[in-house]
Amino acid sequence: MVSERELSLAPIHRLIKKAGAARASEDAAEELRKILEEIGIAIAKEALSLAQYAGRRTVRREDIDRAARTLLRGYYSTQ
Repeated sequence: MVSERELSLAPIHRLIKKAGAARASEDAAEELRKILEEIGIAIAKEALSLAQYAGRRTVRREDIDRAARTLLRGYYSTQ
């Protein structure tokens, strides 16, 4: 059974090319898609926890931002 993916491969290929690759294999794009979806879900879950802690049912932009900064500390510390 193949699980339904949220992100299509075309934008993933474009991201790889934006990073400087001349070409990217389907396997490479599929792997990056899988990783990005896992990271996105983790950030969304953390953002939901933050919203619930604040007594809200709505996840706000600042919840996503804080969750991303928490989960991706190494990346955001260089920004």
